[in-house]
Amino acid sequence: MSNGGGSYNAQNDSRAGSTGEPDMGTEPTGGFFSADYKKHDDLKQMLDSNKDNLKLEAMKRIVGMVAKGKDASDLFAAVVKNVVSKNIEVKKLVYVYLVRYAEEQQDLALLSIATFQRALKDPNQLIRASALRVLSSIRVPVIVPIMMLALKDSVVDMSPYVRKTAAHAIPKLYSLDPEQKDQLIQVIEKLLADKTTLVVGSAVMAFEELCPDRVDLIHKNYRKLCNLLVDVEEWGQVVIINMLTRYARTQFLDPNQQDVVADDDKNFYGDEDEKDSEEEEEDEEKEKTPPKKPYMMDPDHRLLLRNTKPLLQSRNAAVVMAVAQLYHHIAPKSEVGLVAKALVRLLRSHREIQHVVLSNVATLTTIRKGMFEPYLKSFFVRPSDPIHVRTLKLEILTNLATETSISTILREFQTYVTSSDKDFVAATIQAIGRCASSISEVTETCLNGLVGLLSNRNEYVVAESVVVIKKLLQMQPDSHSEIIQHMAKLADTITVPMARASILWMVGEYSDRVPKIAPDLLRKMAKNFINEEDIVKLQILNLAAKLCITNPKQTKLLCQYVLNLAKYDQNYDIRDRARFIRQLVSPAGEKGALGKHAKKIFLASKPAPVLDSSFKDRDQWQLGSLSHMINQRASGYSPLPDFPATAPDPTVRNVEVPMPWAEKTHKKKAGKPKKEAFYSDEEEESESESDSEESSSSSSESGSESESEDDSKSESGSDKEEKKSDEEAESSSSSSSESESSSESDSDSDSESEPDTKPQKKTPPPKSKSSAKPKKEAKQEVSLLDLEDIDMSSTSAPVPTPASALDVLSPSLASDLQGLSINDKKDTAISVTTPMFVSTTSHELLHRMTGEGLAANYRFTRGTCIYSTSMVPVELTFTNHTDSPVSNIRIGEKKLQAGMTLQEFPEIPTLPGGGSMSVSIGIDFKDTIQPANFQICTQDRKYNVSIKPPVGELLQAVTMSEADFTAQQSKLTGMNENSGKASIPSQHNNSKTITSRISELANVAPVFSSQDGLYRFAGKTVSGGTLLLVTVKVGEDNSASITVNCEKMAICSMLVKEVKQKLSQA
Repeated sequence: MSNGGGSYNAQNDSRAGSTGEPDMGTEPTGGFFSADYKKHDDLKQMLDSNKDNLKLEAMKRIVGMVAKGKDASDLFAAVVKNVVSKNIEVKKLVYVYLVRYAEEQQDLALLSIATFQRALKDPNQLIRASALRVLSSIRVPVIVPIMMLALKDSVVDMSPYVRKTAAHAIPKLYSLDPEQKDQLIQVIEKLLADKTTLVVGSAVMAFEELCPDRVDLIHKNYRKLCNLLVDVEEWGQVVIINMLTRYARTQFLDPNQQDVVADDDKNFYGDEDEKDSEEEEEDEEKEKTPPKKPYMMDPDHRLLLRNTKPLLQSRNAAVVMAVAQLYHHIAPKSEVGLVAKALVRLLRSHREIQHVVLSNVATLTTIRKGMFEPYLKSFFVRPSDPIHVRTLKLEILTNLATETSISTILREFQTYVTSSDKDFVAATIQAIGRCASSISEVTETCLNGLVGLLSNRNEYVVAESVVVIKKLLQMQPDSHSEIIQHMAKLADTITVPMARASILWMVGEYSDRVPKIAPDLLRKMAKNFINEEDIVKLQILNLAAKLCITNPKQTKLLCQYVLNLAKYDQNYDIRDRARFIRQLVSPAGEKGALGKHAKKIFLASKPAPVLDSSFKDRDQWQLGSLSHMINQRASGYSPLPDFPATAPDPTVRNVEVPMPWAEKTHKKKAGKPKKEAFYSDEEEESESESDSEESSSSSSESGSESESEDDSKSESGSDKEEKKSDEEAESSSSSSSESESSSESDSDSDSESEPDTKPQKKTPPPKSKSSAKPKKEAKQEVSLLDLEDIDMSSTSAPVPTPASALDVLSPSLASDLQGLSINDKKDTAISVTTPMFVSTTSHELLHRMTGEGLAANYRFTRGTCIYSTSMVPVELTFTNHTDSPVSNIRIGEKKLQAGMTLQEFPEIPTLPGGGSMSVSIGIDFKDTIQPANFQICTQDRKYNVSIKPPVGELLQAVTMSEADFTAQQSKLTGMNENSGKASIPSQHNNSKTITSRISELANVAPVFSSQDGLYRFAGKTVSGGTLLLVTVKVGEDNSASITVNCEKMAICSMLVKEVKQKLSQA
């Protein structure tokens, strides 16, 4: 009974030896009856110590024990206490241990659930991921709401590793509570839209576990998955390829269906040997028959095949096998041959991999024999191959045998027959028999070779040869009576039961060809009947019955003797067979109804056996699956769907990004001339020509190579560009739709978008492209502003008054544009609005003493950030308190938290003495109050500064109806709700003061309330767009009940505290 001796060091050994107590590394003499109360005592002491190095050493030993398969569950209580350790290395190992034992020690794990929840907000991504992994390992239904909340937060985490862990936790949560499926599908939809290669593989895995039939979730992500496939981790590639295989079988036509039609047409019209009259009739029929549509592969189908082809060179055998099965199931026949070389390369891997690959190759060779003919010698058996690999190679060689290659294969088989491995020799002889039956040209040669093996010294070789010869003789029995005689003589020497039974069946079946030998063979067998195996006894009975029918004079008495012996045999099958035969071959006077037909029953002509490959019917299973491997349906196997008869709508895959490359290409080509063409009639014509060319190219199918490359570039860009490309895509889709129905869209755009365009640009709309950009809704109009805000240097002209490059958009104008920003929510009733309050109070960023005369202040403008809608706009004001100018003021090194981004302002060349200047920056805080640390640099100095946002500045004000507010609030209950109490001074207990104080505190907008004393406010987070609802209910005693609903728990709890303080102020 091992007690984990590896967990004691020399110090513990010496201590145990001095005290006389047995340590855990020493086996007590009492064996199973010894006391084990000191087991792991030293590890518990080390875990309880105050020194991190001892705790780290103990955790290393414990994790080592777990890795070796030793039980360390009794240390759970001592380990779980260290989950609050400040040492990051100790904490990592503690979480590794907890993931292993959380399911077994659920009660103790539940006691620390608050610690796990706090760890979900840890700055270290590994700790956050480990905490989520431990939470999902606690299989207790009561924590399902907590797990769901943690899952939703982790899905939008800034770290891809945490999002990947969240994807892995989804199947665990689903198995714990299947009723959460609808919410989990929404989470999966978010993960599938992730553009990080680390996440998409796990997201597809969760999709396959929960809802593999929801192909609508794949439509808009299909092209992204194809383009990211090469960069995904290997096991993620396997999951994605298998999923895309099933997707392709439901969304694309069969590429091989048209091949059959084409071949039939060719044979029908191209027969040169037919008579002239028949040719004329065929020509007439050809003219009458309507022309058949040629098959055109869907561009997305081609995109999948093209992007998976490079993975055939992957070092991972599973990836290569996945691509091979994809090509086998969805590629045209002419292209499937590409996978042959890659599969042959895998035969140099470990024997386990060889076995799996050869099993799939064996199936492929029964369907696509020509694929592997050039690699015939790669399947020759090597001496080091195990028996299961040898057997599969024999199967493949037999399947590949043709008239041209059979001589090479038979020479190879001759070598195999001399092997010392009996099973391998038997398999080789069976392979020779299959070659002989499938290729009629070599049947005679193989049969002679097998007869030659009958004189082999190895009894098993002779026995297997007899069995195979028996099958071959059934094909041509008339011309091989000499072989039958020769085999009958071997009955005295062969002892293998199957071989003896084969000889007896052959002599009985063809007894008319050996009339003298058959009775004598029956006599010999009757002598030793009781010592034979059951299979041989059954054939002796059959031989006796056949001879009694064909030669009753010589064998009647012998037959009765054998039947009497079988009558008392121990095996009931033999006894039953004897009774049955006795009634058929009884004397003539006693014959019954069946006796008259005895000859037809026993001597009926029997069809020759068909020696098919054992892999012939395995193509019913998906290639590479476990069901294919074991040749039966495995648990969880889902058969591949059939190709659709008609092609589904291919435009469903254009949902996410409809041709963003056209808009981006136009921006890059036009640049500054685009702005001038907006005002210049002369350049308008040239731009319209280029636009028409681009629109014609954009109308081509999206699956071409150039388009797929542009798609991949647009999807692999930065997050900022992706968000803007979505807005550009809306404008591009509007232009494409307008080209189809110009009159309708013109009237709509003129009537609805004209009021929005007037305050921005006073010039009349141009005729060509610019007139197509304004859209029906205000949110489409904002895409114009966002497009111009991307490149500030090229869009300064539309500003009516001259402005500095540093002050492109003032805070007041930005706040006015806030109401026009794009609303990503599907519910159009919830829209962004202008803030009710913009603070003029600034905060110190750089003190003039620290900055050697240069001071910097910042304030939050609560407007729309000119750089990105997910950034918080911040106005920086630099003041030079010295007499000498300060030059080259800029932002230097950024020390931001993971996921945060900061858009710097253009460099200030010179700030004169006593001068002041304001600039704008944008910071994406990722909905956290973590400070943004960066450097302010001048020509010769660097100053470290930090901006920490108040929780209220992370929000955007939104408007909604009272009904929408109530509906959204009902969805954000439980862990998404935080409440508190406050006492409002009587002089401030009025709607104006309460509304103004809440608006000053946070960037939220009031929502109409039909109840007196009930105040509602709504907003959403700037970065994630998460809805936040604030409710203040004031009672008669001036007490206020504050409720904040939001999926972001941290923002929720902090805002409640700040609202309480704000309302309680005198």
